[in-house]
Formats: sequence, C-alpha cells, structure tokens
Amino acid sequence: MRARYAITASAMVSALGSGRAATLDALHAGRTGLAPGAPGPPGLHVGQVRADALAALPPSWQAYDCRNHRLAEAGLQADGFGEHVAAVVGRLGADRVGTFVGTSTSGIRETEQAYAALDDTGAQLPPDFPLRTTHRLSALADYVHGRLGLAGPAATISTACSSSAKAFAQAARAIDAGLCDAVVVGGVDSLCLTTLHGFHALELTASGPCRPFDAVRDGMCVGEAAAFALLQRAPAGSGVALLGWGESTDAHHMSTPHPQARGARLAIRAALHHAGIEARAVDYVNAHATGTPINDRAEALAIHAELGPGVPVGGTKGWTGHTLGAAGALEALLAVLGLEEGLALGTLNTARVDPELDCNVLRSTTPRALERVLSNSFGFGGNNCTLVLGRAA
Repeated sequence: MRARYAITASAMVSALGSGRAATLDALHAGRTGLAPGAPGPPGLHVGQVRADALAALPPSWQAYDCRNHRLAEAGLQADGFGEHVAAVVGRLGADRVGTFVGTSTSGIRETEQAYAALDDTGAQLPPDFPLRTTHRLSALADYVHGRLGLAGPAATISTACSSSAKAFAQAARAIDAGLCDAVVVGGVDSLCLTTLHGFHALELTASGPCRPFDAVRDGMCVGEAAAFALLQRAPAGSGVALLGWGESTDAHHMSTPHPQARGARLAIRAALHHAGIEARAVDYVNAHATGTPINDRAEALAIHAELGPGVPVGGTKGWTGHTLGAAGALEALLAVLGLEEGLALGTLNTARVDPELDCNVLRSTTPRALERVLSNSFGFGGNNCTLVLGRAA
C-alpha cells in the first residue's frame, strides 16, 4: 500500500477573500478577484489581497514585519489553522512537526522601498532595514515555524512557480524519512514592483483579466496569496490526502517551456506512477494555465499526451491571478475544495477555447463527483511539479 498524507487542516487567503467560505462563495458566483489599480505598470489587472485582510504581526515579531509576513499571518489565522496546528503539537510534540513553505519573492517589496529611500549618493540603505528577516527567502520559513512554535525541520523552497507544490513533495519525504510526523506546508507570495514590471517587460502580462486556454489569450495576471495545509500520514478513510507527486526539471529555457512539453509530461507521468494510479483514474486536472500563448499550448499538449483528450481541465488563475511561489499550494487547496464539495472548477474569463488545443477545457464550474485530481505547477527554468490529490482509500 502506497503512503498517503492526509490534509487534516488548511487555510487560504487570496484576492477571492480570506478562508474557505469566502473562497467558495466567489467560486460559486464566478466572481474574479482580478482588478486594475495596484502599483506597477498602468492598467495591469492583478489579484491583490485587500489591505484589511492582511494581519498585523504580534509585537514580539516586529522584526519580521513586511507585506509577505502579514499575508502569511492572515493565512495562519484563517479558518483556525493555527489552532489546528497547536492541537497537533500538543499531541506529537513541537520537535515532531516540521515546516516546508514556498515563495519566489519573499519580502522584496520592503527592499524596493528601502532602495527608494536611498539618499542622492546611494551610499547606504536605511539603518533600520531588516533584510534578513524580511527579504531573505529563509525569512518565511523562520516566521511560520517560529510563530507556530514548531521545532522540527524547516525550509523555504524557491523554484519559481512550482515552489509550494514542491513543498508538498518535500513534506511527504520528510515524513517518510522519519524526520517528523506532521508538516505545515504551503506558500506565500506578495505583490511587488519587481514581478509586476518584470513580467510586463517580458511581454507576458495580459491586457485585461487573463484568459487561460482562450483562443485570443494574451498573457498572465500576477496575484498574491497565502495557502497552508497540515499534512500527516493518512490511515484509510481519512478524507482528502496527497496521494503522489511528480517532479522534473527540463532545463529547456529560462522562461519558456519545452515545445513538446517534455518536462511537464515527465512530471505528470511520475505523479501517476508514484500515486499508483492509471491515467483513466484522474477525474479532473487543475492546470497551471497561466494564460500565456506558449505555456498553455505546451500544457495542453502534455495533458493530452499523458491523460488523453477527455479528462476535464480547469485553470483557476482567472479568479486569483498567478500567485507565483504560492500558486502550487493555493491551487492544490482549490483542487481539494473541488474534491470535498463535488466541483470541477471552470476556467474564468475564457470565452472561446483555442481550437488548436486538444484539451477538454471547462469554461464554467460544474458539479461533479471527484475521487482523484491532478494539480500542475510549472515554473521558470523548467521546474515542474504535479500533485495527485484524492481520497485515502
């Protein structure tokens, strides 16, 4: 019997709102979280979390204060996630609970502001600028781990847009290795000028809300989110679980997938093998679906080649935007919502599916009993990860 890893608690904060109820309400209503008006190039639509949804850090953690950690704190508070973790710590001990989280930019917004405050000579950053506790990638794991009072292994994973999907895989390996019995896993990324201007300079941003798989799709929309899950080894009948994962690095190009989607195909194939299921057992695919012409084409090719043309496919970035280092965790938890609620999530803003894509793209959310779903996360540099989620039979 292959190991299963039960998702015993979860929480998410995105442009759709804070927590499960607000997220479900937006999904049922088909209400996007994308809107113009954030810092960055004029007119860009982004998935920005409302300012009043960000949570203040406790006084003892003020050295870590930045937008990214305020977003993380909001995630830890959503749906009582912190209380669920505390209960597990009380049962297992703090040293048996680990933390693996993903991010791509961490607290870089504060670094941008620090550079903007340089004097005319540009000689010195503000003396109170806390680089180590805000911008460094390790700061996120330090904050989440310490804030929850954990003492098991901890690490931040940064592999672009697959970061927090790979955190799930790393968490499962840590449990298998006997390093811990439970793991807080997730991802947090917040909006910053570097990503907004960077993707715009690469000509990858959409002219309005992104339209994954659409015939006239023209780019992505950047978003921000925090998403966390608590993983533990799953006994049979324990609800929704991580069943398997597949990872690959195709190293084709820094920002463009392989034209035959070799890396994506390897990740999907490895995930199926690791979960011990065949392609026909997959009921739904939560696609990476950025809305860029080349990425969507490559992913559709990979899905068709590995799973066949009939499996229902949806992409959720039309709701939340592309939340970069948080996308893997956020979209895995959206897939979990679909499993628990009996919903195959549609692809918001997509008016006409590109006829050149041999892929069964759902344009609207559809009631459907789901047992096994795939969640794809494909990052820059060919860092790919596919998760298999389903019921622990």
